[in-house]
Amino acid sequence: MDHGSSNPATTTPHRRPRHGPRPGRLRLALGSCLAMALVATACSDGGGNNSASGSGSGGDTTTTEAAGSGAEQPQPTAPEDQRVDLEEPTFSNPTEIHNPLFPISDLHSTILLGNDEGHPLKIETTLLPDHKVITLENGDEVETLVYQFVAYLDGQIHEVALDWYAQADDGALWYFGEDVYNYEDGVVADTEGTWVAGEDGPPGMIMPANPQVGDAFRPENIPDFVFEEVVVSQTGRTIDGPRGPVDGAIVGTENHLMEGHFEDKWFAPGYGEFRSGVGGNLEAMALAVPTDALDAPMPAELEALSTGATEIFDAAANDDWDTATSSLAAMQSAWSTLSATGVPPLLAEEMTKALEALVGDLMAPAVEAHNAEGSRSAVIDVAQAALDLQLQYRPVTDVDRGRFALWAQQLVVDSQSDEPDPGQSAGDVASLEWIWDRIQHTVDADAANDIQAQLDDLRTAADDEDLATVQDAAPQLVDTVASLSPSPSH
Repeated sequence: MDHGSSNPATTTPHRRPRHGPRPGRLRLALGSCLAMALVATACSDGGGNNSASGSGSGGDTTTTEAAGSGAEQPQPTAPEDQRVDLEEPTFSNPTEIHNPLFPISDLHSTILLGNDEGHPLKIETTLLPDHKVITLENGDEVETLVYQFVAYLDGQIHEVALDWYAQADDGALWYFGEDVYNYEDGVVADTEGTWVAGEDGPPGMIMPANPQVGDAFRPENIPDFVFEEVVVSQTGRTIDGPRGPVDGAIVGTENHLMEGHFEDKWFAPGYGEFRSGVGGNLEAMALAVPTDALDAPMPAELEALSTGATEIFDAAANDDWDTATSSLAAMQSAWSTLSATGVPPLLAEEMTKALEALVGDLMAPAVEAHNAEGSRSAVIDVAQAALDLQLQYRPVTDVDRGRFALWAQQLVVDSQSDEPDPGQSAGDVASLEWIWDRIQHTVDADAANDIQAQLDDLRTAADDEDLATVQDAAPQLVDTVASLSPSPSH
């Protein structure tokens, strides 16, 4: 599937500076601690340091060019006697990944929230049903799990990566590379950061079986291409998780050898990478399932939020502002009740901000025409936030089906705008394509073929900036998705 490519096959992948919840992740900035304690320490404890335990002396030296300085800076690496990734691993059951600090087999979906220099950013990760076999330099073939990472900046698709992991027989987790797609104006601008073990170099250890203070390992170990080293600096920490304290977390100080800086990363049992950042930058875990899944019926108030969003979306399209105003009041009341019950704090902040934006779009123009386009976009954001909360109660594939439907509606709104932006429509199509990769296996063959054909037509129209065709086709996709039968249980 094209996924909005401007022809990435002609782009030579190379490394760019990234920071985040795992190697190769994008930069995410937070000027504060999201107004809540994400860990038991202050925000500054998790920021970038000038030195790392066990990596400041006695190691080899790698010369790199400091970002923006134009001068090469030597970066120390840990001594070999600290390295725990030097023995060649064996992989008998590589896709059974249950390392508690990076439990990919048991981590079906996560949501991370934050902002980049004041711009809201949201990250969704999903375990895909696919496996990828990677051939190493010695000819060995290793089957890996495929994990999808999608980041949205200001509500638009920003970066996607497909990551490949396998667990060695000793319980250590290894990283086999990533396919990266960096988006600008809804299309793939480049594939920088892409690498594949065997083709570009060796896999890297991303989590030891039993990490101890002082242990050093390299998640990416291809000098002059992708090259990072982690030294465990703390173990046995307790952090504040989405649903209360989480014991047994560790901190690893990552040396970005090619970019010339250090970064602390927190890993928590049941979550994997939980918190990371350099200086004021931060990425924070908002929810993970099944870790945070609840064995309880979905609250009526959460149902009311989703129902009210649908009512406002339809009412705004028909200039029925009395109904829209009444539905908004019911949603605000439902959220007031639900938020008092103790929902995950970052998701609570997401919903509160989405409702505030909806109020602004729906209610502010009291003496002028109501803002139908803005209200419909804002209420889609509320519905997305409601789906994030529903992830605690519903199967991941059901939530992703809901996300797919909402992006189809967003495409309708953007393509019918008074001032349509080709980049926004192209980005909506790209978001649909990536979510489709998550849910296609849950749809019967005939319906799947129909949706795929519609997506292919939308992709062609978006690439051609043929907004008239997009405008005509988008409502058809909405109708097709609405007619889908319920997904089977998973």
